[in-house]
Amino acid sequence: MTTQKVYVNARFLTQKLTGVQRFAIEISIILHEMLGDAVIFLAPDETIEKANFPRTIPVLKIGRNKGHIWEQIDLPLYLRKQKKPLLINLCNAAPVLYANKLSTIHDIAFLKYPGTYSKSFLMLYRFMIPRIIASSEHTFTVSEFSKEEMMRYYAKELLGKDISVIYNAVDDEFKSVVDHDLQSTPYLVAVSSLNERKNLHAVLESFVNLGDEFNDTHLYIIGDLKSDSFKTLNFDRYKANPRIKFLGRVNDASLIRYYSNAKAFIYPSLYEGFGIPPLEAQKCGCPVIVSNVSSLPEVFQESALYCDPYSIASLKNAIEEILTNHDRRNILIEKGYKNVQRFSWPSSGEKVIEVLKKYL
Repeated sequence: MTTQKVYVNARFLTQKLTGVQRFAIEISIILHEMLGDAVIFLAPDETIEKANFPRTIPVLKIGRNKGHIWEQIDLPLYLRKQKKPLLINLCNAAPVLYANKLSTIHDIAFLKYPGTYSKSFLMLYRFMIPRIIASSEHTFTVSEFSKEEMMRYYAKELLGKDISVIYNAVDDEFKSVVDHDLQSTPYLVAVSSLNERKNLHAVLESFVNLGDEFNDTHLYIIGDLKSDSFKTLNFDRYKANPRIKFLGRVNDASLIRYYSNAKAFIYPSLYEGFGIPPLEAQKCGCPVIVSNVSSLPEVFQESALYCDPYSIASLKNAIEEILTNHDRRNILIEKGYKNVQRFSWPSSGEKVIEVLKKYL
């Protein structure tokens, strides 16, 4: 396509793997496949442990600092020595004082739900995000919903600039896997954190209020429930319930097993830029219950059972519906498989490259 070098801010390779980092990794893989040696990945001189980032992709370690200091000082200094090439940022952050860049902002949850973040996190993001958007040639985000939110809250910074939607997708490793041991106990599964907008309280409260006829059904909670970034929720009283299991973080192989053999996946989030976990569940043949707010209706259309995330009764009714109406459940499984096909990493990567071409 071009002999010009394109650089990728690969600081995400030193961070804990969440949906944001997974997006960055998958788009990076497509960029490398399609651009080859024309794309160069830059990272801090830290230990890089990402099992799902191919070792065949070279990563150039530069600078002396780490974290945000590396991103704001070392990275732009290095790029200026390379005659200010185009820099692609895929992970909610970018060097503010470097102009020749494309940046990705996944959502603005920190503005909509500030109470769920630490003061230091809020101060940093409130300072950085508008400046990143204003100083970028082009901004990516992950849904039409997030695009509209950003255009509303950052109209001044986006004036005269373009913003494109690049959807998330799900890895091919996510597929239905039968596990008879797991199937021996009917269960619901949820992926959550202590971030209040994930609405874990609603999941737990709706479950304990299910009718007596569902006493053989269990609830498995997957996710990191220890975080310095978010305010904690008091869920100790649920730990005493023998039908509720808090499994913590699990690897993808285990996650796939839990998705594949569950009666339903529950995701009553109050705010999502996209919502990857329900899409993963759908690819594993699990029907999903999601909230009817933010980006979720856009992403899941008619393939999910919707609930009002602010109503325990609404979520409880949705769970009971999916546990008792087998025809409805089977229809949701089939619609889920079709819905997942709307999203792919190659398609999203190609859209990034289409934009990239305009700035070379």
